[in-house]
Amino acid sequence: MRAPFTKWYAPLAVLAVGLLAAGCGSQGASGGSGNGPPGGKLEVVATTTQIGDFVRNVGGEAVDAHQILQPNTDPHEYEPRPQDVEATAGAKVVFENGDNLDRWMGDVVAQVGGDPKVVDLGADVPVKLPGESSGPEASRYDPHWWHDPKNAEAAVGEIRDALAEADPKDAKTYRKNAENYLAKLGKLDKDISYCMDKVPEGERKLVTDHDAFSYFAKRYGVDVVGAIIPSQSTQGQPSAKEVSDLVSLIEREDVKAVFPESSINPELARQIARQTGASADYTLYGDTLGPEGSGGDTYLEMEAHNATAMVDGFTGGKQTCSIPAG
Repeated sequence: MRAPFTKWYAPLAVLAVGLLAAGCGSQGASGGSGNGPPGGKLEVVATTTQIGDFVRNVGGEAVDAHQILQPNTDPHEYEPRPQDVEATAGAKVVFENGDNLDRWMGDVVAQVGGDPKVVDLGADVPVKLPGESSGPEASRYDPHWWHDPKNAEAAVGEIRDALAEADPKDAKTYRKNAENYLAKLGKLDKDISYCMDKVPEGERKLVTDHDAFSYFAKRYGVDVVGAIIPSQSTQGQPSAKEVSDLVSLIEREDVKAVFPESSINPELARQIARQTGASADYTLYGDTLGPEGSGGDTYLEMEAHNATAMVDGFTGGKQTCSIPAG
C-alpha cells in the first residue's frame, strides 16, 4: 500500500520552501535569469511514462521535460521524490493523467507553490469508460485512457496547445512536431485493427494482472474475460475465492493465454496459467512503458507490442502480426 501523504509531507514541504526561497530574486548557476534552464527551454513536468513520451515527441528540443514515473514503476503505489518537487517548483506546465491514477501529483503542486499550468489530459479525451465506485483510487472514469490511440491523439493535441500557449516563440515547432506524431498514431491505430482482424472474434479473450485494458478492448473488439486483481488499481489483492473463480472461468472459456504485466510481479499469473493449461509467455505493458531497449520504451512500441502479443496469445501462436513501431 502507498504510504499516507503525511509520512513524506514534512521533508517535501521543507524542500519546497527552500526552493522557493532560493528562487526569489536570484540567478541560476548558469548565470541566467532563473526563469528557465540554459538555452531557454520550456520547463515542464509529466507524471507518467506515456505522457512523458507524448511531451518529448511534441516538445522536441524546445522543452526540458521532467518525467516523474520511470519505466516499470507502478503509478498506483508511487511516492514522489525530492527531485520531483524540485522539478515541479520550476515548471511552467504540469501534465497529469487524471482520474486518480496520479492523484499524488496534486499534493506536490500544492506544496511547491508557484503557479504552473496544470493540464489534466484525461479530462477531455473523447472515449471515457466507467471507473470504480470504491477503493483507494475510486474515480468516475477508468484512468487507463491512453490504451485507445484516439484518446492518445486528443492528449497530444492538448499538449501541443498547452506548450504553444506557454512558449509562443516555439509554437510553430510544437504544431509541426504534433502533426508528425499524430500521423504516426493514426497509422498505429490502423495497424492494430489489421492485426486484430486476423483473430476470430470468439478467440479474442483477455485475462491480465489487473483491469487496465478496457479502452484497448473496446477499440479493437477484445473480450476482457477477467483479471487476477479484479480492479483498475493494483493495490488490492485477490481473495482465494476470486482466484478460484477466475481459474474456473479461464477453463470454461477455453482461454489460451494469461498475460502478465511488466510492472507487476508475474508469479501469480504464471501459477494460474500452469493450473489451467494456458500460456503465460506474453507480457503486456499496462500502466507504464518499459525501459530503454525493451521493445516497449515508447508509446508506439508499447501498443504495437501489446497488439502483437495478444494476437500470438489469443491464437496459441497460430497467428502472428508484426507492427512497425513508428
